[in-house]
Amino acid sequence: MRPDDHRTDRAMPGSGTEFSRDEWIVAIADHGVDPTDMPGRVVGTDGRDSLARRGKGAHRKTSPKHNNDSFSFRDLLIWCVVPFVAVLLVRIFLIGFYVIPSGSMRDTIEIGDRVITSKLTPKYFDLKRGDIVVFHDPANWLNQETTRGKGDYLIKRLIGLPGDVVECGGAGQPVKINGVAIDETSYIKSGVDPSSFSFRVEVTAGHIFVMGDNRASSADSRYHQDDGDHGLVPIDNVVGVGLMRYWPLNRMSFLSSHHDVFKDVPAGKAQ
Repeated sequence: MRPDDHRTDRAMPGSGTEFSRDEWIVAIADHGVDPTDMPGRVVGTDGRDSLARRGKGAHRKTSPKHNNDSFSFRDLLIWCVVPFVAVLLVRIFLIGFYVIPSGSMRDTIEIGDRVITSKLTPKYFDLKRGDIVVFHDPANWLNQETTRGKGDYLIKRLIGLPGDVVECGGAGQPVKINGVAIDETSYIKSGVDPSSFSFRVEVTAGHIFVMGDNRASSADSRYHQDDGDHGLVPIDNVVGVGLMRYWPLNRMSFLSSHHDVFKDVPAGKAQ
């Protein structure tokens, strides 16, 4: 046995560590690549190899990095809970969804149409003539509708505001508001009179006068003159103003309030 068979390969000066040849072979095998490319391998002046580091160097195990694909509780809140709560709040406070069970608003709204309403009116914004309003049944009107759906909601067009005088001379005559005749052909069902009979109503404070667009099949304010409120709907009963039809898809569109029809109508009497 030659004297140098037990000689150890020393590391670079200052490293303070030593490696035997067997340890160096194990290190290479563990690295699994060409030893000439192994990090930390140093060739000494005598042509033999040394490792610059030991333990905390070449064989140091790197700490696992954070897995960006993991789904944390914070992610659950951001992507699931927060959107759900936001939609719920919008549904409760901002918009309503309704299915129309009757034909009293044809051809603007057909039977089975689904509509979205804004709850901001009349809570935060004033009602206007022409608005399509959804309201709680004020005096058992639903018993006179052609088809009754679930709940106690009705949908009609707002014609008269508090202080207005709404009247009609009967078949073939236009509806007048505060003495001004209005042209309702843009929304009334084709071939139907504005009213088949005469009426005259003064709208009291806190109430509105409503009519269906299909006047021949709408038990609206005209038909309830003896219900205690003269056929008027309390504004407090209004739950929203129609915005759009969202179903069926082939009829999806915004609902027009036709405010221009009432542009020449003067303000009613102060209440």
